[in-house]
Amino acid sequence: MQLIDLTRTLDPADRDLLPEQLRPLAAVVAPAVTYAHPSGSGRDEFAAAMRCSVEDLPGGEGWGSELVTEFSSHLGTHVDAPLHYGSTCEGKPSRTITDIALDELWCEAIVLDLRGRCAANTAISVDALEAALTANGAPIPAGGAVLLRTGQEQFTLTDPEFFQYPGMSREGTLLLAERGAKVLGTDAAGWDLSFAVMARKFEETGDNSVLWDGHRAGREREVFIVQQMTNLAALPPSGFRVAFFPIKLARASAAPARVVAFV
Repeated sequence: MQLIDLTRTLDPADRDLLPEQLRPLAAVVAPAVTYAHPSGSGRDEFAAAMRCSVEDLPGGEGWGSELVTEFSSHLGTHVDAPLHYGSTCEGKPSRTITDIALDELWCEAIVLDLRGRCAANTAISVDALEAALTANGAPIPAGGAVLLRTGQEQFTLTDPEFFQYPGMSREGTLLLAERGAKVLGTDAAGWDLSFAVMARKFEETGDNSVLWDGHRAGREREVFIVQQMTNLAALPPSGFRVAFFPIKLARASAAPARVVAFV
């Protein structure tokens, strides 16, 4: 059994890589972290906690610790609960992240290779999804996961293309859900098209159905959306399982997760 980490590292240094206009979204990329090193401020913290001087500490060191702030529930690789899409789902009150059982987030998965079948700032078409399913050759596992490899792994936060990703529509989301998928993952920064693209579409058409239609489809068919995945290139097309285990954050619409494939 090989374990493959599909989780982005949460590095506060990444906040400084964001373009100026996207700095307000820094909390969904990485937290702010104040580090206390055992030979630095961690030494002073430990001495204060033990009511002694730093000279009294064994080896002259204290502990290592970190204070994490600006920590969004939608930070990095994270799992969306139905509450994120709206207050109701399938006609019932939407579930929160702690309402989801662990066995719903430990499931068989397939990868849909959409490289060459999708484009930046453009909705992934139903035809593209169908073609990728045919190329994969495996059915969508009932209650399982579909992971979309769009090719975004070639870009980093310093590349403008990182923020100009292919997104999913209502029709595409419902296609996967109706075929049996419960967890929907992507290597893109978001599931829908970017905020800028959706806002422009609305300004041009006045049609509010273009606003977050991929996520809102999760109100019609309950799914758990996982964004900012990485390392999908290391996975086979099918025949593996994935654990999508989020932090147990009470009453939350999402939580960061350690996502690991078991191949």
